[in-house]
Amino acid sequence: MKIRKEFIPYDTGEESFLVPAGGAGFSGLVKGNKTLGAVLDLLKTDTTKEKIIAAMQERFDAPKEIITEDVEKVIRELRKIGAIEE
Repeated sequence: MKIRKEFIPYDTGEESFLVPAGGAGFSGLVKGNKTLGAVLDLLKTDTTKEKIIAAMQERFDAPKEIITEDVEKVIRELRKIGAIEE
């Protein structure tokens, strides 16, 4: 899975955004924290949920269960708006 080309990730360093471009089928703006930014960064190339969780464990000092819940929530929400290409 990866981010569809119709969605543009943007990170300010403090906040992360996902901006739909023409043909995205979603009008709005996704705004989140560093967790969202890290997941979006990993979704720039084709990957799996397991690889994202492993990379997040290396990056953040948090229990695997919390990281897994956060990653699953982000992926679920991105799927809901059609931002992920399977």
